[in-house]
This record gives sequence, structure tokens and C-alpha cells, in this order.
Amino acid sequence: MTAAQPPRRRRLLRPRRVVIAVLLLMFASVLLVHAYVDTRFTPDAQGADRSGDRGSVPEAITHGGPVISTAGGRPHSYRLPPKTIALTFDDGPDPRWTRQVRRVLDRHRVDATFFVVGAQVARHPDLARQLVADGHELGVHTFTHPHLAALPGWRRQLEYTQTQQAIAHATGVQTRLLRVPYSSRPEAIDDTEWALIQQASQLGYLVVVNDTDSRDWARPGVEAIIRHATPPGDAGAVVLMHDAGGDRAQTVAALDAFIPAMRARGYRFTTLTEGLHLEQNPPATAGQWWRGAALIGTVRFADGLITALTVLFLITGLLTVGRTLLSLLVAVRHTRRPALHRWSWTPAVTEPVSVIVPAFNEKQGIAGAVQSLAGSDHERVEVIVVDDGSTDGTADIAEALGLPGVRVIRKPNGGKPSALNTGIDAASHDLIVMVDGDTIVEPDSIRRLVQPFADPRVGAVAGNVKVGNRHGLIAHWQHIEYVIGFNLDRRLYESLRCMPTVPGALGAFRRDAVIDAGGLTADTLAEDTDLTMAICRAGWKIVYAEDARAWTEAPATLAQLWKQRYRWSYGTMQAMWKHRHAIADSGPSGRFGRVGLPLLALFGVALPLLAPVIDLLAVYGLIFLDRGHTALAWLAMLALQFATAAVAFHLDRERLRGLWALPLQQLAYRQLMYLVIAQSTATALAGARLRWHKLHRTGQTRVASR
Repeated sequence: MTAAQPPRRRRLLRPRRVVIAVLLLMFASVLLVHAYVDTRFTPDAQGADRSGDRGSVPEAITHGGPVISTAGGRPHSYRLPPKTIALTFDDGPDPRWTRQVRRVLDRHRVDATFFVVGAQVARHPDLARQLVADGHELGVHTFTHPHLAALPGWRRQLEYTQTQQAIAHATGVQTRLLRVPYSSRPEAIDDTEWALIQQASQLGYLVVVNDTDSRDWARPGVEAIIRHATPPGDAGAVVLMHDAGGDRAQTVAALDAFIPAMRARGYRFTTLTEGLHLEQNPPATAGQWWRGAALIGTVRFADGLITALTVLFLITGLLTVGRTLLSLLVAVRHTRRPALHRWSWTPAVTEPVSVIVPAFNEKQGIAGAVQSLAGSDHERVEVIVVDDGSTDGTADIAEALGLPGVRVIRKPNGGKPSALNTGIDAASHDLIVMVDGDTIVEPDSIRRLVQPFADPRVGAVAGNVKVGNRHGLIAHWQHIEYVIGFNLDRRLYESLRCMPTVPGALGAFRRDAVIDAGGLTADTLAEDTDLTMAICRAGWKIVYAEDARAWTEAPATLAQLWKQRYRWSYGTMQAMWKHRHAIADSGPSGRFGRVGLPLLALFGVALPLLAPVIDLLAVYGLIFLDRGHTALAWLAMLALQFATAAVAFHLDRERLRGLWALPLQQLAYRQLMYLVIAQSTATALAGARLRWHKLHRTGQTRVASR
């Protein structure tokens, strides 16, 4: 018999992931609520369809009055008495036009009936409340103004119920009146609309159409609106007008003239329920009031969220465009500088250089890295490989190469800062270059990298690090990112004299600058950023040598990429926090604190955190808004990215064909980077400590041809 296997433990979801999932679900729900209540509609008469059959509609209805009921299974219709007009207004309440209509009605002491859209009541409950307080009555015009015939029965009932609830909470009353969107006169009722009327009557509603349609939705002019609204002879009439859904200036002007003209003919004005001797707006129940409170709260929260997202969208767009234009302008100027006045006028720097290669389990790439350094065309190069307690034979591989000028130092594992400090202590020269153990350096890179040290103010030089394993899609995305993002940014930061990072893959330092900065520390996970910031604060100048190139191995899997970028972003935040007091300093430290740190916080943290708003609203717009305008806006952003990429690739002497993956990068890779920044920010705010993640190396770094 085999030994019994212990029962497998069930892996429970981490509480943090559950919270994130719940928040995302709530966020999506709120967006759906907003999309639901934000439905765009056309005016009733414009959207009405009069082509249906009328075989099932009783003649008592088609030849009857505009107020219809089928209670008890018996169809009835009602008319207003002669010389009686009930003014009805659809599609409101509207913050602008409902107020103007109400002022005209108040001036003429006329009460009217407003068939309100529930979503509008939820957004403007004060307007609905004021209408009732002024003596007007409300009717249901559905919650989102849809074509009801296209909806299932439960959804139609929901449209009525939600509007009732919104009215109940906003005004404290309820209503029995209902006007179906896109309805017209009694003689235009077809079989489809008749079925809607019957269902509404079963729910207790009186369905109202109209006797005269002012056709104000077409804005035919004040005289035409009055003419269309005027009933024939002395007949009573339910008059249809609109207080929302577009420009209603003609409606307001026509109403102001229509009321005195009809009174001069002996007409009186009334509400529908008063004219039919019914109870006007009975009190709402407590249940209706509370359900209405929840409904209105949800709608207003959804509107507020969309407003906030729109503001963030504008801020993000401005930041993105501003950063892009600034980076391109500075990059073009930076590229022209070598030919004009940068280092060409100074004597060539021929001082000896010590190259330090910290290595922990780098057996896959250490041989290539050391061989590339030993092949440097700089006159005197000392290569120091500091083996930081490797367990894979890294030190043995480096020693077995037997290359002149290469030494290997073995030490117990103490972390990358410890290995670099050990190398600095052992270095024979004052110009120190730091190179990662997976990096291939071009023959002329060391020589080019140290030329800026002809200026005694320069304390550090950032090299141009490029992706050396571009065969995979993920690595190719990083290649685009390195060229567009990292290297353009370094040109910008150099010009502003606030370089935040000299990359650990290829960077040069004066020994005095490193000493002034206090050496490398293990205070952060981004020791290169920490050191660079300290050097900048100490008053040294930091520059970028775009012609000093090194080729590094980028993570080839999403898991490895996540680990690397998580460490980078979290380490950068740690360094920013460590050097936060620079904001209050004077001199170079204060300049870095008041220029470099805000820029890094804005472009390195805030912008990536806000950037998903663009994609989120793009998806929202494609589903719920104008697809053409949304697609055009997204394509404009993509065109801006392409233009930026083309300039960056040209400046970096890269082939433009490498941009084939840019559109897909915008759809997939960027979102991953957003999540990394978000998780890093959450980790930083929580005060958690993140351990160092060693990446798996394959040794596939190659110098790409251009």
C-alpha cells in the first residue's frame, strides 16, 4: 500500500485581492449605471413610428380622447371639457429650460403637467421638487426614454417603477399619469402601442397622448409652434410641448404668447388631473421614498465618478501631450549639442578606468559581459568582477577566461550595493564605470562614456542602455520603451540638471562624487537611483552619453518583467522618499528637490497612475458613447505616440520597422506597467518592505545591427 497523501490545502484568495476584485466590480457597476441613465434620445414626435397595424385597437380609443385607461379590461378614453387646455411638457426636468418654462407659467399663474424622465429627476431633484411646490403635477415619461416596444415586459415595468421612485424621493409624491415615449395622438395608436397601453393600465397608470402637438422639437418658429398647439374651435386640448431635449428658446417665447392668446378666446388652463377631477400627485409611500433615495444616490455618484474621470482624462491628456512635446524639443536640442559645443572642443579623456561588474549567479551572461569589457578600445581599462556569493560558478567562469586586466573578487552574499562598494574600494583608478553582469558593452562605449569627465563639474554619466534580446514580443515592447521612454527622459533630465538615475547597466562616476554622496547603500531597492540623487544633491553635474551603448537582457516572460519593474518602481519611490527633504534645501540639493523630485513624481508616478483613465474612457466610449469620436480620439493619441517613437528611434539610430509592435504595446503592455505602478504605490503607502527579486537569465543578449 502506498502512504496516504496529505489532503491538499485549499488556496484561499488573499484579502487584498478580494478587496481589489470587489472594488473593480463596483467601479464597473457604477460605469454601467451611468451608461444606463445617460441614454441619448430624440424628441417624441421625431422618433415616433406610425406605420404599424391597428387591427386590435378599439375604435373607442382611436376616435376617443387623449387620456386612456383599460382598467377592468374595458377600454376608456377621456377628453377635457371645451375651452380647457392642459399644457404638458416632456423630457425634463432640464436645469436651463425647465426653469424658464416655470417662470413663464408662474407669471401667467398657470399650472401644467410635466412628464419627467426619471434619470433627469435623479440628476435634478430640486427642479422636480420646485415644480410640485409651485402647484404643477408630474407624470412618468420612463427612466431613460427608450423605445418601449423593443424592451421586454420586465424592463418596461422597471422604467416606470424607477421613475416613480425618483419622483417619490425628490418630491414626496407619486403619480398615476404616464406618457409613453414617441407616442402621438389617439388616431395614431397602433397594435404595438396598444399593447404598451394595456400593460401600463394593468399597473395602474392613465396613459396620456395629446390632442395638439406644438412640434416645438423641430424649432419651426414661434408662430408655427402657436399655430400647431392651438385647438380647433372651442375644443378642449392636451397640448404637447417640451422643456428639455434641445434648445427650447422658441418654446418659451411661444408659451409666453400662447397663454394670453388662448385666454382671450375664453380658454382656461388646468392640470390633467384637475381637468379630469382626479387626485393630483398623491403622497408617496415610505418604501418608494427610500428606494428613490438609493436610486438617486447611485445615479449622482455615477455622474460624479464620470465627471471626476473626465477631469482626470483632461489632466492626463495635457500631461501626456506636454511631456511629449517637452521631451521631443529637449531631445532634438540635446542631439545637436555634440556637434556644436558639448565635448568636442575639450581634450580627449584618456585617464584609466576601473570597471566594476557586480555578479550574483550570472553564469549565463558573465563571460560575454567580461569579454566585451576586455575588448574596450579605451587605453587603460581595469575590469573587476565582484562575485557576490554566487552558487552557480560565476566567479569560476570569469577567472577561466584568463583575460588581461580582469580580476575576480569573491565575497559572501551581501547584496548589489555591498558588491559595488567592494569593487570601488578595490578599484585602482578614480574614474569608475559600473556594468551589470548580463550586459554587453560595445568596444567604444567606455571611451565615449568617460569623455564628459573633461568637464570637472561632471560627477556621473549615464550610458545608453538598449535591449539585446529582441526576438520575443515582450522583449520587443521593452526595446520600444527603452528608446522612447528611458533615453528621451534622460535627455530631458540632463537639460534640466536634475538627472534622477544613472542606470546600473552602464554608468560612469568620479570616485570623489561617489564619496560625496556617501557611497552606495542598501536603503532602497534602486541603489542606482539613490546614488544618482545623492550625487546630484551634492552639487555634481550628471549628463547623458547617448553614443555610449550597452546591450542588456530584458525579461522574457511577464512574470520576470513584473518582478523587475515592481522592484524598479518601488525602489524609485523609496529613493524619492529618502531624498524628500531636498525640497527645503538650498543650492543644488534644493534645485533637485524642487525640480527633479516633482517631475519624477509627476511623470514617473502620477502620470502612470492616471494614464489608465484614457484607456478606460476609450473602452467606455466605444461601448456606450459615439464610437466614431472615441475611435478618432484614441487614434489621435496613437498618432502622437507614433510621432514620438519615430523621432526617438531616429535620434537613437534605430530602424523604424521596430515600431510594428507599438499599437499592440498600447493595448497590452502599457496596462501591465500601470498595474505595476499601482501595486508599487500601494506597497509604499502600506509601508511594506519588498525583497530583492533575482531575475532568470538566458545569456541571449546580442548587439543588434542598425
